[in-house]
Amino acid sequence: MDNMVDEKKVNQVVDKGKGYELPLLLFAGFRALIDRLHAELARQGHPDLRPAHGFAMQAIGPGGATASEVGRRLGVSKQAAGKTVDRLVALGYAARADDPADARRKLIRLTPHGVDALRRSAVVFDELRAEWSERIGAERLDALQDDLSAVIPPEAFRLDAAGWLGGS
Repeated sequence: MDNMVDEKKVNQVVDKGKGYELPLLLFAGFRALIDRLHAELARQGHPDLRPAHGFAMQAIGPGGATASEVGRRLGVSKQAAGKTVDRLVALGYAARADDPADARRKLIRLTPHGVDALRRSAVVFDELRAEWSERIGAERLDALQDDLSAVIPPEAFRLDAAGWLGGS
């Protein structure tokens, strides 16, 4: 424990079996999937999408949402959500519309371009899962998913990862 950083392996886990290895490996797997997703989305015509945009589009959902609702779902302030929504609107992934139930409110809705990005994301995630299955075997990947499902509580499936990672 004198030197926690191995200069030759600074971006690698070096102590297999240590408690801190698991979150690092889970995060590295998440990051690898998300980075590959965004590289493929860029190739398919969505070069400006960022990981936070995907979380925000999920928070907007199929029925739309207000900026306050997006902020609550993401675990960020209304102002932070508003900035992300502004960017999605500027990029053509979302649009603001009057709320038919309350003229004082504005709803954010996904545009066809936003829906296309989410549909393409689902296809790419299926392809990435297939690659992992080919690499480690379908049974092992299924077991990994089953094991993670057994230890991750249902309330852990939240969209606020972007806010949590950013410290908001």
